[in-house]
Amino acid sequence: MSEVWDVVVVGAGPAGASAAYAAARTGRRVLLLDKAEPPRYKTCGGGIIGPSRDALPEGFSVPFKDRVSAVTFALNGRQEYTRRSRTMLFGLVSRDEFDQRLVEAAVKEGAVLVTGVTVSSVAQHGDQVPDRRMVALLLQDGRRVLARAVVGADGSASRIGGHVGVAFDQVDLGLEAEIPVPPEVAEAWRGRIHLDWGPIPGSYGWVFPKGDSLTVGVIAARGKGAETRTYLRDYIARLGLAGFRPTIESGHLTRCRSEDSPLSRGRVLVAGDAAGLLEPWTREGISYALRSGTLAGEWAVRVAEATDAVDVRRQALNYAFAVKAGLGVEMRTGRMLLTAFERRPWLFHLAITRFRPAWKAFARVTQGQTSFAALTRDYGVARHMVEFLGK
Repeated sequence: MSEVWDVVVVGAGPAGASAAYAAARTGRRVLLLDKAEPPRYKTCGGGIIGPSRDALPEGFSVPFKDRVSAVTFALNGRQEYTRRSRTMLFGLVSRDEFDQRLVEAAVKEGAVLVTGVTVSSVAQHGDQVPDRRMVALLLQDGRRVLARAVVGADGSASRIGGHVGVAFDQVDLGLEAEIPVPPEVAEAWRGRIHLDWGPIPGSYGWVFPKGDSLTVGVIAARGKGAETRTYLRDYIARLGLAGFRPTIESGHLTRCRSEDSPLSRGRVLVAGDAAGLLEPWTREGISYALRSGTLAGEWAVRVAEATDAVDVRRQALNYAFAVKAGLGVEMRTGRMLLTAFERRPWLFHLAITRFRPAWKAFARVTQGQTSFAALTRDYGVARHMVEFLGK
């Protein structure tokens, strides 16, 4: 901890573990810090869609709890309709196990993991920084960690994101319950998820089966806490699951970055939730964490090698360009979809349950064959429809 590291990554979730893995693969000295010891519970549906799968470390074995090939859609508990695919749409994981395996992959590549530490502040100038080519991370216990580059991946309430100046224009509240169920109930849900377009504008609920338990959750805009809690309670009751006692009940805020929000400051980069990178409509964040984390790890190595402020700035801008050219374009489309969905959820339900091309598009996105951004770019009808629905 007293040495100068090439790259220090703060946060050992999917973004941080991916950044540490990418940086360590280059042979650089990488330190991965986290305040908790893995495995640890995370409020998250745990859906591994195609883009997530494609961004995983080479040879990574995904600890699937279930493989999804069917989706039951509902419009606030009504008009249920089940669509099925001949091939797997995506897989489901428990985040504690999934995150731990990602950390193990980074450590295997040479990253050093230190847990039980909390970063209290970041310094790039002043007495705490002995060299202008370094960043100082000040820990709650009074220790100091020095690095030539830092990646902040410490979640949506990120201290590193605060240092960078990350700004958000969308904040949502997700509530979730982990519900153990008897074998016969678990079998009835195997291979199938439930998606409910909710009563609050922009909200939806989900049921994700994970072996002998179901992850049931809802998400809606922050500021509607009472309505969101009522939605979750009613949703569980409608599904006939009210008689089973949850082992975990949790909540979490998701934050989407403003389009002009910074992704770096000096020798510090941010990725994943710390950067506000997630899909605005579905609030899917695992694929964004894995992809942005990998990019951050790769560009952090270049920042660490930079010898002057001009080169640091150039490498940081290149990182931002790489993120915005891919994830940024997808987020822009997601914002359009969310606006349209908030106003006319029933049209989304009608399209995906009764219009086969819409279902096929949904399936191709989840499988990683395309993206919402690519669909609206390549098909003028899709783009015009989303624009019209958002008016």
